Amino acid sequence: MPEILLKNADTVLTMDDDRRELSAVDIRLRDGVITEIGTDLETSGEKVSARGCVVTPGLVNTHHHLFQSLTRAVPGGQDALLFGWLQTLYPIWSRFGPEEMFVSAQTGLAELALSGCTLSSDHLYLYPNGSRLDDTIAAAKEIGLRFHPTRGAMSIGESDGGLPPDSLVEQEAGILEDSIRVVDAFHDPSDGAMVRVGLAPCSPFSVSRDLMRDAALLARDKKVMLHTHLAENDEDISYSQEKFGCRPGQYAEDLGWTGPDVWHAHCVKLDDREIRLFAGSGTGVAHCPCSNCRLGSGIAPVRAMRDARVKVGLGVDGSASNDAGNLVLEARQSMLLQRVANGADAMSAREALEIATRGGADVLNRPDCGRIAVGKRADIALWDISGIESAGSWDPAALLLAGPTRVKHLFVEGRQIVNDGQITTLDLPKVIERQNRLARKLNA
Repeated sequence: MPEILLKNADTVLTMDDDRRELSAVDIRLRDGVITEIGTDLETSGEKVSARGCVVTPGLVNTHHHLFQSLTRAVPGGQDALLFGWLQTLYPIWSRFGPEEMFVSAQTGLAELALSGCTLSSDHLYLYPNGSRLDDTIAAAKEIGLRFHPTRGAMSIGESDGGLPPDSLVEQEAGILEDSIRVVDAFHDPSDGAMVRVGLAPCSPFSVSRDLMRDAALLARDKKVMLHTHLAENDEDISYSQEKFGCRPGQYAEDLGWTGPDVWHAHCVKLDDREIRLFAGSGTGVAHCPCSNCRLGSGIAPVRAMRDARVKVGLGVDGSASNDAGNLVLEARQSMLLQRVANGADAMSAREALEIATRGGADVLNRPDCGRIAVGKRADIALWDISGIESAGSWDPAALLLAGPTRVKHLFVEGRQIVNDGQITTLDLPKVIERQNRLARKLNA
């Protein structure tokens, strides 16, 4: 891969171990890695001007349902709580196939890239009409984002007391068999991997205790991570207490779903004991503030989690429950919600940005990402602060207070994915047209 030199950055927010903020520096990228940071560097390779830009590590998205970008703002689900919203969308999703999975992933990942994201997880938990996890992995490879998809699953349908319709659930033996297939086919444990795979039974109300336990055993045998939804809202807590006789944290602990190889989405309703459990076990959390607002789920206790040293990253969640997939806006929302709940000094713009970068990388066990430092992966976002969003700002590095919400340049593994605000790796207008055509077909 040719060398690229980012020249004359106004400010670099490194998120390294010392949280250094550098001014007027250059960054050398070679073979997918940051190899040098300094001043007056020269290269025989390509130079990209970073003048007038704040430079950050690429943002990390720790929870998404990419397929849902085809069902934004669906009538009947716009004002529903979580369970009602799901019951509205399940029949629509049952009509998806491989094309819908591929195109929706293209669209969702492009949207993330334009908001500064270089590494995204995805939670795909339904596979109608021949769909496979392979469809989304192909989309990520085409666009060039670093990807951590998870093989989700639902096994308890309505006839067995679950929430999803029977047509969308799978047999548990088949789920485990396909989980082995996708891990063997795609998971790359090496440093700098572009694809890693996790296992992710959807939620306590859509799979059995046996599947949760078996998935944990399989994941540890294969040395991959585990992911699910947990403690998302009051309905979730009530379901756990009624069906399992315990709170979600106890349920997770009993089934082997705590530890540094586990991260849970939402966790809006964690209590003090559960926060201590997650902190002590190294369990991570994907905080999804916009989705939690959209569904009226509440404000997650992120300040308490951070103070207890719980690993916390950000997730845009599915576009159907968030309606947008802009990760830098998600970081701003996380900051604002903690201030609403705990006071104006509860979270700074820099801490929220740290959660969106280094924090998310740590949740996904990617210490090679989320930092700008020599030896780390060349995943870098450049934010143009010469425009109207930052005009008059005394501290352009406080990007989430006054700054652009669309990235100027984006590099993943040293490859330029966004150039001057435009995706370089695919014809985005054609993808959007295809996405809208599929949405119209679903709505017919």
